[in-house]
Amino acid sequence: MDFIKKNWEKVLLGVVLVGLLIAVVSLPIKIAGEKADLEAIRLGITERAVSGIDPLDASSTERLLAKIEKPLILDLTTSNRVFNPVPWKRSPSGQLLRVNTGGEIGVGAVTVERIAPLYLIVTFDSVLTSESGSRYAIGVEKQADSSKRGRIKRQSYAAIGDKNENFLLRGIKGPPEAPTAVELELTDTGEAVTVSLEKPYARVDGYMADLAYPPDSRKWLEKRVGEKLPIERELYNIVAITKDEVVLSAPSGKKTSVKLSPGSQEGSPGRGS
Repeated sequence: MDFIKKNWEKVLLGVVLVGLLIAVVSLPIKIAGEKADLEAIRLGITERAVSGIDPLDASSTERLLAKIEKPLILDLTTSNRVFNPVPWKRSPSGQLLRVNTGGEIGVGAVTVERIAPLYLIVTFDSVLTSESGSRYAIGVEKQADSSKRGRIKRQSYAAIGDKNENFLLRGIKGPPEAPTAVELELTDTGEAVTVSLEKPYARVDGYMADLAYPPDSRKWLEKRVGEKLPIERELYNIVAITKDEVVLSAPSGKKTSVKLSPGSQEGSPGRGS
């Protein structure tokens, strides 16, 4: 005890030094433990499972963009009734017709009620035998000809090798004085055809149409390409007819296609075709 009393400063200093030595020795261990704890915290933050982000609902924005891209069009000509009152038309029968869209009158109101094919028909009619040989009567009917005179059936006599504006007689089948058929080459197409006494040759060369204009209770029957139709003080030209439509051309050159009315069928040629 006397030693401690006499050297208590040295003893205290020794205790402090020992404590410091222990602290110095344990410091790396403490640092390593702290680093391990910090790394665990870091890993827990950076490597934890994260749920996906819900898709962004941009539908409202897209609707707004669509409205911006499509500008507002103010219709002051067809649907507007403040500055453009509805016109009315009186039919020949005296009935008033309200014109709402413009299609109730004019070329838009034309209907096609019937379309009929027009044929080129070639027939083998008879044989004319003489001392000079046999000649064969062949008839040609052009229903699609632009003139009424050209639509009349024309008969001509030809020997083998003869050629005219319609055909070349290449040969016959059977005896010269009583053949069963003639073999022809058509001049316009070069097509080779065989025509017998019982079975003529026929092909579609065009069409004619029956049209109507309901606003005036008017009908045009058996009209052909090139003919004209008076519609609301304008003269429309028929520029084409197919099996299911008629094409009309206005004086301005604008063309309108009119389809065959639903329920109508392609008909046969009428009288005078």
